[in-house]
Amino acid sequence: MTSFPSDVPILTAGDPHARPALVLHGGGGPKTVAPIVEHLATSMHASAPTHPGWEGTARPDSIGSVADLAAGYLAGLLEHGERDVALIGSSIGGWIALEMAVQAAADDRYDGLLGAVVVIDGVGVDIDGEPIADFFSLDARGIAEIAWHDPERGYVDPAGLSDQQRAVQQGNGATMAAIAAGMSDSTLLDRLASVDVPTLVVWGESDRIVTPAYGRALSCAIPGARFAEIPEAGHLPQLEAPDSTWAAIDGFLASSSEAAGAPNPR
Repeated sequence: MTSFPSDVPILTAGDPHARPALVLHGGGGPKTVAPIVEHLATSMHASAPTHPGWEGTARPDSIGSVADLAAGYLAGLLEHGERDVALIGSSIGGWIALEMAVQAAADDRYDGLLGAVVVIDGVGVDIDGEPIADFFSLDARGIAEIAWHDPERGYVDPAGLSDQQRAVQQGNGATMAAIAAGMSDSTLLDRLASVDVPTLVVWGESDRIVTPAYGRALSCAIPGARFAEIPEAGHLPQLEAPDSTWAAIDGFLASSSEAAGAPNPR
């Protein structure tokens, strides 16, 4: 099994005895999912680990792909005795979540481990006619233009960054390129047919990294998946349109918990 460093930072909030939620960030790091953790903490125990290699953390040689990350997170959940976990992933975190759901469906050890999956503007699959934007080639202004409904809200002038902040950004980008080259796995779309937990796919209507059409095609590949489009939001609807995002997610998570039966026995 993939081994993670023991000192990887984890943002946690909520009642430790409540239903667990694992929140997985994308290329922008844990700050992009902090609002999700804060929101879920009112009814769940939410945790958002920093992926190894992000924010200046070490990336072991054993983690060379999204599949490796997924295997490591599944092993960690199993080791901690979790059940009925709500898995929420944004962008690359959505890809990790999908890979976790596929791996869990193929291994009896993980029966009952995952209770629901929420993918928020996730990458990871190849969709004909809907290419993933090559944001590695873009500057800060270009990324804001394709990632945000209102680019002015998302633009961060690189001139205002400290040397440390610039080094973290560069390190995040290097890790992303190392484990997620091309932003997709050509085998994943077909493998999604095995996903056997309730799944919600949430998408910002103005996302131009991966368009809503990409998101709909992704959701169609997952048996029984629901699709929710968020108005006036881009690639990170939890930041641009949080109220609409929570409205889409909350009812789904509540219904998945009811379908699973009794509260998490911990």
